Amino acid sequence: MAMDPQCSSESIYNLIPGDWKEPPQPPRYTSIFKTAIKNDMQKFKTSMKTMGPAKVEVPSPKDFLKKHSKEKPLPPKKKFDWNEPRKPPVPLRSEHPVMGIQSEKNFINTNAADVIMGVAKKPKPIYVDKRTGDKHDLETSGLVPKYINKKDYGVTPEYICKRNEEVKKAQEEYDNFVQESLKKAAMKRLSDEEREAVLQGLKKNWEEVHKEFQSLSVFIDSIPKKIRKQKLEKEMKQLEHDIGVIEKHKIIYIANK
Repeated sequence: MAMDPQCSSESIYNLIPGDWKEPPQPPRYTSIFKTAIKNDMQKFKTSMKTMGPAKVEVPSPKDFLKKHSKEKPLPPKKKFDWNEPRKPPVPLRSEHPVMGIQSEKNFINTNAADVIMGVAKKPKPIYVDKRTGDKHDLETSGLVPKYINKKDYGVTPEYICKRNEEVKKAQEEYDNFVQESLKKAAMKRLSDEEREAVLQGLKKNWEEVHKEFQSLSVFIDSIPKKIRKQKLEKEMKQLEHDIGVIEKHKIIYIANK
């Protein structure tokens, strides 16, 4: 079936002109304060950063607001005395102040000469410990080696020398007392052979008690077993203490009965 050419030219799309274009969209609104607000936000944001909510000390319940606590206290009452000296009287109307006095000093030249002849002020030493520029005093920071330059640096203090002399004197008195006691046969020094024999005997006793302790049953299910275990532990602890005392002290004195 053939199609009429007139029908094809009467399409609805032919009503739209060929050179029609979509109108451009208007620009979006931009505030003139956008840059200033952005800079302020960036400037004060770092100082307000915290790990969680700010920790504020909670006031104590005992420190509540009391009556008349914010009123200013009155000055103490003074007793009026008629003989007390009074203020100078007010000048009379006929008295006039001295006027017309002028100074011939040139303050501009004087100030300029003081600045030129004066010594320049040295800047205060500081140090910065953070990248944000926090400044601190260098003298009180401990970074300046000023104590090693003192005259008494490295010298033993007088009180320590005095204490060492007292300790030395006390040791000499104790040694003299021990010597006198030995002369009076009040004490007897244990020889190295006797000390070694006693030490070996204690160690042998500890091995025997330890062997007996190892032979106990795994389960302590009765009171006699529990008592026996506690007794062996007590004996081992006492033997260990005695062995430690003898090994620590090379010279041992025993009292004669």
